[in-house]
Amino acid sequence: MTRQNRFLVAAGGSLLVVALASAQEVKKRGDTSYMPVDQKESFRSVFSRMKAEKPKVTKRHMDLLSARYDLSNRPAKGVTMFRGKSVQEGTRAKLPKGASWETLATMRAEEVREKDLFPPGFMPLPHPNHPEGGMLFPKFHIDEIKRQEGRDLSRFDLDFDLPDQFLPEFPPPIFLTIRPDLGDVSQGKLVTIMNYYDLFNGILNPKDLEGLRLLVTPFPQQQFNQTEDRRTEIPSRGVTCFDCHVNGHTNGGTHLVGDIRPQEFRHRIETPTLRGVNIQRSFGSQRAMTSVEDFTEFEQRAAYFDGDPVIATKKGVNVLERGSQVHFMAEMEKLLDFPPAPKLRVDGKLDPKKASEPEMRGQTLFFGKAQCATCHAPPYYTDNLMHNLRAERFYKPKLVNGMVMSADGPIKTFPLRGIKESPPYLHDGRLLTLEDTVDFFNLVLETQLSPQEKQDLVAFLRAL
Repeated sequence: MTRQNRFLVAAGGSLLVVALASAQEVKKRGDTSYMPVDQKESFRSVFSRMKAEKPKVTKRHMDLLSARYDLSNRPAKGVTMFRGKSVQEGTRAKLPKGASWETLATMRAEEVREKDLFPPGFMPLPHPNHPEGGMLFPKFHIDEIKRQEGRDLSRFDLDFDLPDQFLPEFPPPIFLTIRPDLGDVSQGKLVTIMNYYDLFNGILNPKDLEGLRLLVTPFPQQQFNQTEDRRTEIPSRGVTCFDCHVNGHTNGGTHLVGDIRPQEFRHRIETPTLRGVNIQRSFGSQRAMTSVEDFTEFEQRAAYFDGDPVIATKKGVNVLERGSQVHFMAEMEKLLDFPPAPKLRVDGKLDPKKASEPEMRGQTLFFGKAQCATCHAPPYYTDNLMHNLRAERFYKPKLVNGMVMSADGPIKTFPLRGIKESPPYLHDGRLLTLEDTVDFFNLVLETQLSPQEKQDLVAFLRAL
């Protein structure tokens, strides 16, 4: 990058300087699709260099988050996840100076773009170190895995970025489609290779129990492996499927999609829940794979290694056997159910005898003015299709912390059942709360909801 310009962002009453560069300075095509395999720099040199750079890299990213969002802990009164963790309230994306949600909602996309008024928190969210990328896990998960298994998921170069209050509860409950009578079968524990058998023997059949074993077995991954270009201080046994999809749900762990080159155009991805896999027909936020078996196999062969099978061979790719292992894992994944929603009827809509007036008003908006049901159809609130929101209509491309703010492309319609249990939102986690999500879609879909209508819509979403 040869030229940089700077702009001032209001953040908490102070002015924060954030470095940006023109997206035109980024090459639209990489020099190669492949990563270097034969690394010449020693591990100790890499370790010392990247660990020394960590404070600067962390500050740069946290400055960006503070400029974009209100990160304070503001729980919604009387609204919790299944096991009691508070749900955060309020729109956390900060508005550009001189803008309001009401005025933005009345402006054409071209006008918002030309005046640079689109909230930065609604633009793509960079990885904590976008030029580097890789899997990152919240500290609470790292600590529990270390306690149970002695396996260390911490990286010497990076820490997870989003505050705990914006993440799902930990450990999350587990509900099984085959045994709804049992309720939460997790016993309040994080399921690992150390306890899966005791927890599920006598509940699952041998095939599904074997599938679960594979889902909690560590396998090599790009940053967690034995090689000199790993990102762990000591050689790592790797990661498990359930290190991201904790208890078949999610801990909000992040990564970069493996499909895209060059690096500046890769998208951050927040781990989606596996709940309700049995009713889905599209897998991967943007890949649109047509079976969870395909996705399970793809993750091990390529996604774990940034989509590069060459470096996967070096680091120890786990090639699953399709006829048994892949199918056993997929069968187990298909047993993971959504949490109970006591206010919903069998058709997925609210029972008027149980729902509040704001929730009922929100439901009317959902199926009407807000246009949500165009993609999110009951009972599970997905159409199993891909849609391109074209949010890039509202902002000009630019390079932010190593990531180009450009088009997202088509994104699958995620189910909304149990949505309050799965923050943050959108495929890259840029929307921290349901209020953020409603405000984002109010602008992108140009629905011009009033403040009261937005509150009612959030109330409905929390009931799903």
